[in-house]
Amino acid sequence: MKKSSFDWQFRESSSIDSTFKAELANQGYSETFAELLWNRDIHTLEAFKQLMKANIDDLHDPFLMHDMDKAVDRIQIAIMEGQPILIYGDYDADGITSTSIMLETLEMIGANVQYVLPNRFIHGYGPNKELFAEKINEGVKLIVTVDNGVAGNEAIEFANSQGVDVIVTDHHEMPPVLPDAYCIIHPRHPEGSYPFGELAGAGVAFKLATALLEEVPLEMLDLVTIGTVADLVSMTGENRNLVKLGLQAIKQTQRLGLLELLKVSSVDLQKVDETSIGFSLGPRLNAIGRLGDPNPAVELMTTFDDEVAQNLAEKLNKINEDRKTIVQETTAEAIALVNPGDAVHLIAKEGWNPGVLGIVAGNILKQTGCPTIVLSIDENGVAKGSGRSIDALDLFSMLNTMRSEFTHFGGHAAAVGLTMPSENIDTLRKMMNDYIAAQKIDLTKGSALLIDKSLALSEINLKFVEELKKLAPFGTDNPAPNFLVEGHVDSFKQIGSEQQHVKFSLKNEESQLDAIGFGFGKDSEEIQQPDTRFIGDLEINEWNGKKKVQLRLIDFASEGLQVIDRRAKYTWNERIENGRVLYLAFQSTSQKFFSKELQESITLYNPAIEWSNYDQLVVLDCPDYKELLKKILTTGNFERIYLYLYSPDDAYLNGLPTRDQFTKLYKFFMKQPRVDIRFKLKFVSNYLRIPEKLLVFMIHVFSELKFVTIDDGVLQMVESPQTRAFEESEIYQSRISRIDSEEFLLMNDIQTIRNWLKS
Repeated sequence: MKKSSFDWQFRESSSIDSTFKAELANQGYSETFAELLWNRDIHTLEAFKQLMKANIDDLHDPFLMHDMDKAVDRIQIAIMEGQPILIYGDYDADGITSTSIMLETLEMIGANVQYVLPNRFIHGYGPNKELFAEKINEGVKLIVTVDNGVAGNEAIEFANSQGVDVIVTDHHEMPPVLPDAYCIIHPRHPEGSYPFGELAGAGVAFKLATALLEEVPLEMLDLVTIGTVADLVSMTGENRNLVKLGLQAIKQTQRLGLLELLKVSSVDLQKVDETSIGFSLGPRLNAIGRLGDPNPAVELMTTFDDEVAQNLAEKLNKINEDRKTIVQETTAEAIALVNPGDAVHLIAKEGWNPGVLGIVAGNILKQTGCPTIVLSIDENGVAKGSGRSIDALDLFSMLNTMRSEFTHFGGHAAAVGLTMPSENIDTLRKMMNDYIAAQKIDLTKGSALLIDKSLALSEINLKFVEELKKLAPFGTDNPAPNFLVEGHVDSFKQIGSEQQHVKFSLKNEESQLDAIGFGFGKDSEEIQQPDTRFIGDLEINEWNGKKKVQLRLIDFASEGLQVIDRRAKYTWNERIENGRVLYLAFQSTSQKFFSKELQESITLYNPAIEWSNYDQLVVLDCPDYKELLKKILTTGNFERIYLYLYSPDDAYLNGLPTRDQFTKLYKFFMKQPRVDIRFKLKFVSNYLRIPEKLLVFMIHVFSELKFVTIDDGVLQMVESPQTRAFEESEIYQSRISRIDSEEFLLMNDIQTIRNWLKS
C-alpha cells in the first residue's frame, strides 16, 4: 500500500442541467468540460462568458477605498511643496512590484521621491523605527508604505513625533489596534466600501496609482500581475481580471528589466502565464530578499538602461541558484535531525540562513507529512525561523497558546514566523506534542487536495486541455482542475541532474497519456506498482512544433501490497526510512554480506516473530522454500515488501553437484584424510575444479551423512563410514528446494513475482 500524501477530496457533483449542457455543446465544448463547469458552480452560459472576460472597465473605483481621497490630497501637497517622499516597501516579490508601481507613479507626476526596502536580516519585516529615523534625518517629509504598514505602530508613532506623515497601503490582516497613520488604504478597512478585499500589495499600490494618475496605468499591469501571482492571493474577482489583463500586457511589455528577467528564466515571452510567473519570475524576485539586500530588484523593474537591466537580471538569477543550493543543503541537514516520534517537527541548528527556512519547513512537511518548524540559532542564542502546517493543525492557533515562549510571533493557520530564546526549544517541543495529544488531533491525513473528476484516458485530448485553459488564470480559490487517472505505467525513466524527477506514460488498450512528476524521483519504485492511481493537472507539452497532452503529477496512491524490486545489489545499503521495518534473513551466512549498520537491524527467521509489529518487510535473502514467503505475507499485514534476495551460496547458479563431483571429492579426502579447510578450501576448489560455494555445500552434506568430521576448521575422514545416499541428507533436500526458490525469485521479472505473491 502507498498512502496518498494529500487527503483526496472529490468536488461535489450533481446532475448537469440539460439546457446548460446543450448551450455549451452549441458553443463547441465537450460534455466533460460542461460537467466540470457545472460542478464549479458555473451554471449559465452568461456566467461562463463573464469568467472568460477581462475588461479595464470592470475594475473597481479606487476611491471606494477608505482614505483614498485623503492620501491623494496629501501626496499632491507634498509634490507642490517639493517635500521629499519615501516609498517604504517589502523584500518579497509583491513588495518589490508594489514599490516599483509607486515609484513610477510618483516620478510621472513630478514627485521628489526615493524608495527603500528593508533588509530582513537587519530591519526585519514591516516599518522599522531605525530605518525610518535614518531616512527622516536625510530630509524625508512623507512616507508611503506599500505591502506593509498596518502592524507598524511603533515606527509610525516615531514618524509622527518627528512631524512626518505616513500613508499606509497594505493588504495584510488588520490587527486589533491600527497604527496612528495619516491615512490607511486597505481593501478590507472596516470604514471603507471597496467591493473586493483580496488585492495583493501590488494591487493596492496600483489602485493608489490609478487615483493619482486619474486613469488606469496600463503600463503597470505587468507589475500588478507579477505581485498578485507571486503573493498567492485569491485568484478570483478583480485579481483574476487584473492578472488576465496583465498577462496580455506582459506579452507586449517594453520593460527592460522584465524582458531580461524572462530571458535568464528561459521563459518564452509569448507563452508567459501564471505558472511561469509563479515558478520562474516570482522565485527570482523573492530570492534576493531571502539572501540579502532586495533593493536592486526595484532598480531592475524600473530601469531604462539595457546594460543595467541585463546585469541585474543575471545577478538575480545567480542569487536564485545560490538560494536553491542553500535550500537543498539545509533541507538535507534538517531532515537528518527529524525525530520520527514527534507529532510536530521542531528542528533547530546554528548557522542556517533564516531567509530560506520557510521553504525548508515546507520541504520537510512534504517529505514527512508532519507540521514542521525550522529555526536558525544565532551567536546570541536567539532562534529564528518559520513553520508550515497541514489542514488538520491550525499552527497559529496552537502556538498562540504558547506565546510566553516567543520573543516575536505571527502568521496564520498554515504558516508562521517566530523568534525565541534557544533555551526554550525543548520546552516548546514538549508543549506542542502535549497539545496534539490533548486535543486528539489526527495528523495522519495530509492537506486536502480537491479533485474535480475521474477521467478515462480516452477522455483526455488536446481539445479538452484547450477548453480547460478557459478557466485560467489559476491560483488560490481558482485552482487548476485536478483529475484522477489510472493506467499501466510504461516507458518509465528518472530525469534531472540528480534523477530527482520522473517521466513515464500511462497506457491502456486504447489510449496513452504522457506524465511528468517533478520531485518524485524518490518514489520511482512505488509509482511503477500496478493498480496505482494518479492525481494531476493537464497541460500541453510542445516540443519541435508538436503538441502533446501531459499529466503533471501531484500525488499518487495504490491499494494492497506493494512489491518493490531491490534485487540489484547497488540498492542494498539504502535504508528504508518509513514505517515499522523488519529486515528478515533466512540464513545466518547472509548477514555478513550487508553493511554493519544494516546488520544491526537484521532478524533471522523463526516462526515466533510477531509479524503484526511491522508494516514494511525487507527480504534480504532467498528462503529455502518460496512458499514460505507467501505464508509470511498472509500471516502479517504488510503494506510493502522489498525483495533484495541475496543468495549466499548461489544455489541456482551452481546447481546440484553431480555424482561424479561427489565421487571426486570423496576420493580426494580418502587420499588426504585430514585437511584444514579454513586455509585449503581454495586449493581444493581449484584442484578439483569445483566452484568454492558448491564445494562448501558438498562438505556440509558429507558432514551431515557422517562421512567426515569437522573440528575447529579441520576436516577428517571417518573410517569405514556407513553407506548412505546423498539424497538422504536434509541439507541436500533443502538445496533442491532452494534452487527452485532462487530460480523463481531471481530469474522471473518482478511482475510475475508480484502476481504470484498476490494470488
